Amino acid sequence: MANEKLLNAVASLSRLAERQGLDEPQILEQAGRIVAGLVERDDWLPEEMAQPHPQYYRQYLLYGDPLDRFSLVSFVWGPGQQTPVHDHTVWGVIGMLRGAEVDQAYRITPAGAQPEGQAKRLEPGQVAFVSPAIGDIHRVSNAYDDRVSISIHLYGGNIGRIRRSVYDAQTGQRKEFVSGYSNAATPNLWAA
Repeated sequence: MANEKLLNAVASLSRLAERQGLDEPQILEQAGRIVAGLVERDDWLPEEMAQPHPQYYRQYLLYGDPLDRFSLVSFVWGPGQQTPVHDHTVWGVIGMLRGAEVDQAYRITPAGAQPEGQAKRLEPGQVAFVSPAIGDIHRVSNAYDDRVSISIHLYGGNIGRIRRSVYDAQTGQRKEFVSGYSNAATPNLWAA
């Protein structure tokens, strides 16, 4: 059963969330292995969690921990779609499942939002990390103009309910937002 892979990952993440005394680098390392296991093969994501929108990317909640310790989300990128420059305020692990995406880090300066370093391309099976401690402000885009890309994101909180920010690329001006989910009526993939 395809959902068994997801259920096993959620069980592993729940056990990780229960462990005491782990620092963020340890959490990212262990969570990264779990997400890498999810994206090593593209054979489990239900079609209803992989549907693009013609105008903007979608964020589908796959699992939201009842204590808001973590959330697991599929990001579905239509051709050429991208996020604004934004932050997360919590740690995150991004695993590429299908297609590819480009991640450009930013820093906010008095002159606006400035790209920081080279953009990184994430291919299927690869994982990347974000957090306020290692770099939390970026813009992500579908690497393709002619096809859908899908990434799996794990966050150290309920990302759909966390107040975070987008940044104007020209001025760096910050605006708060709460993202929610594209499937807000579905709290968990296997919920009745």
